[in-house]
Amino acid sequence: MKTDLEIKQDISYKSAGKFEETRFEKIHNEIFKNSTEASRVVAQEIAQLIKYKQQKNEPCILGLATGSSPVKVYEELVRMHKEEGLSFKNVITFNLDEYYPMTKENKQSYHCFMHQHLFDHIDIKSENINIPDGTVSIENLNQYCIDYEMKIKNSGGIDFQLLGIGRTGHVGFNEPGSHINSGTRIITLDHITRVDASSDFNGIENVPKRAITMGVSTIMRSKRIVLMAWGQNKSEIVKRTIQGEISSEVPATFLQNHNNSTFVLDQFAASELTRFKTPWLVGECNWTEELKRKAIIWLCQETEQSILKLTDRDYNNNGMSDLLAIEGSAYDLNINMFNVLQHTITGWPGGKPNTDDTNRPERAHPAQKRVLLFSPHPDDDVISMGGTFSKLIKQGHDVHVVYQTSGNIAVTDDEALKFAEVCNDFVGDDETKMNFQVVINFLNNKAENEIDSLEVRKLKGLIRRRESYAATRYIGLKEENIHFLDLPFYETGQIKKNPLNPEDITIVQAIITKIKPHQVFAAGDLADPHGTHEVCLNAIFAAMKKLKPEFYMNDCWLWLYRGAWHEWEIHEIDMAVPLSPDEVLLKRHAILYHQSQKDRVMFQGNDSREFWVRAEDRNKHTAKLYDDLGLAEYEAIEAFKRFDY
Repeated sequence: MKTDLEIKQDISYKSAGKFEETRFEKIHNEIFKNSTEASRVVAQEIAQLIKYKQQKNEPCILGLATGSSPVKVYEELVRMHKEEGLSFKNVITFNLDEYYPMTKENKQSYHCFMHQHLFDHIDIKSENINIPDGTVSIENLNQYCIDYEMKIKNSGGIDFQLLGIGRTGHVGFNEPGSHINSGTRIITLDHITRVDASSDFNGIENVPKRAITMGVSTIMRSKRIVLMAWGQNKSEIVKRTIQGEISSEVPATFLQNHNNSTFVLDQFAASELTRFKTPWLVGECNWTEELKRKAIIWLCQETEQSILKLTDRDYNNNGMSDLLAIEGSAYDLNINMFNVLQHTITGWPGGKPNTDDTNRPERAHPAQKRVLLFSPHPDDDVISMGGTFSKLIKQGHDVHVVYQTSGNIAVTDDEALKFAEVCNDFVGDDETKMNFQVVINFLNNKAENEIDSLEVRKLKGLIRRRESYAATRYIGLKEENIHFLDLPFYETGQIKKNPLNPEDITIVQAIITKIKPHQVFAAGDLADPHGTHEVCLNAIFAAMKKLKPEFYMNDCWLWLYRGAWHEWEIHEIDMAVPLSPDEVLLKRHAILYHQSQKDRVMFQGNDSREFWVRAEDRNKHTAKLYDDLGLAEYEAIEAFKRFDY
């Protein structure tokens, strides 16, 4: 039986008239534009519950999660405490899990995480904080887990459980195979889970192989559950969880049987749900040009036919009979869509001079453009658009590349030590030798979780910087057209970065003002495991918005590239730049100049391949998709989407 508050909370998320479009979905979910907006709503629900319990003079029992998903929820709760007087004195918390073995002082521990993001900033009583203890001896662990369960039960049970979801479908650390009746216990972590955590631990070899976790049954006894998922890399597992069959292979699917649970998603995490991926299979559609494009390309892939071979029957048999009725015939639909896709292809990414540009993705004038290529890290430029980068230079445009961060955190200690030792052996004067010896001594004696010294960070940044000079020199860029911003948000010396701040935006704004570009290329690939790409893109958006009144911005177009983690879907592409075999090879060699990033990808995300391999494969795959649709056959294609800022 739900309390009045729980009913109110449940209804507050729901929208009327969704039954038809959500008929494939087995768990109630709500989709937000971005994680910030969604996190604010979740934090408001938690705050409402805390206040409700305060009015009844009762404790509020919260089950809390760690990882990237709840961070913004905790930020909003801290803000409400500091600015609105939200008190946590009646709150008792139970965390889902902890690595094992793991000391509380270790910066990778969930004990540290919770204090850093929440507990150190609110008025919760220390005795009310419960986090699994990763230092309990293995002999006493079974009894410890039983006691943890009993403490939850004796507190009255969890009123509100906050969850994230892993790529394996785990909630807490309940990995595939976890039983619905499982309680708090020690568990062996799935390899994929350890891969996803590897960047936090400076390599998978440092990630613990086991963890203590609340069980599935513990979670399911919660009175209210909210699971959050952000980003495209969670979209597949979100779809399997919400639309698939209940299975221990995807433990999150057990939530289908919970009577008061909601999945809170951003639009990227929800993108694979049927109502977003293929809405024509659910019900009637409002056939915008964008949706037509998406549907017809899907139909080609579903029927394994090129665009011009699609028939009336293909449309009728695949949920698009209403589109066919509107347009009249498959012939007209096919010809129109063929032309739309054909017009995205160009070998002139800066526009072709002295040519009718009516059906071209870029303007013909001015013939020589000022181009500003923003690269979040010192290798994203060549990884994601190395071929286009080279074409722009060769076709006579004034190309500038801007590296927004130093990228120093992605250089391993071993790599930095190697460079420091070489320099130490090479230099002659004692003072310079002493400087390098300081770096060598620090790295040789660096404690676990110790933040790099300023000297070490400077060396690691210089390694990335010189690799960038070498790569861009190889593709023909003038050295004076290379700019390094070293945005302050990034320079923390640790994986966790600071939020975007006005100084970052001002720095980006200054370089745009200096160049006055006709084209801006920026990374729209937001699957970066630690969010640097998103922060860098938001800095560009904010700077361009501020500069919009300037006269030169009327002629400035913004193009977004991908490639490091995902590629644009064919229906999303506004400009497709073909690469010849020689250009593919040139791009590969340019990427390989970033030797510190080769062989050991520290922030690989969901893809274990090296960046040059994944980028090349994606470019070739895009070319094959165009070929399969009946368009020209190319060796590879780099893809871009125009964004109206």
